[in-house]
Amino acid sequence: MARTHSETDEMTRVVARIQTGVLALTSALIGGIGLFVITAWLLIQGGPRVGEHLQLLGQYFVGYSVTWKGSVVGLFYGALIGGMVGWAVGAIYNWIVSLRQG
Repeated sequence: MARTHSETDEMTRVVARIQTGVLALTSALIGGIGLFVITAWLLIQGGPRVGEHLQLLGQYFVGYSVTWKGSVVGLFYGALIGGMVGWAVGAIYNWIVSLRQG
């Protein structure tokens, strides 16, 4: 059984939207947990100059450093930035979809 043109258009409208809140939450989890794990991994590896490049995030994230305390601070900042970026991507995407649907 073939779909009509109006059924296809309706499915496109339903599928095309992104749930901005869900994308923001997912991005926040990935960003926060990601920065926490990267920092923890460098601390576990150890060495004379641990996380020399990652330490530079402290210039942007107040309180962040490649330490165990810094990994918790990084969890917060990673979640904050990840959530904001996820929300922005979802909002812009949905705005573009609404423009295309007229």
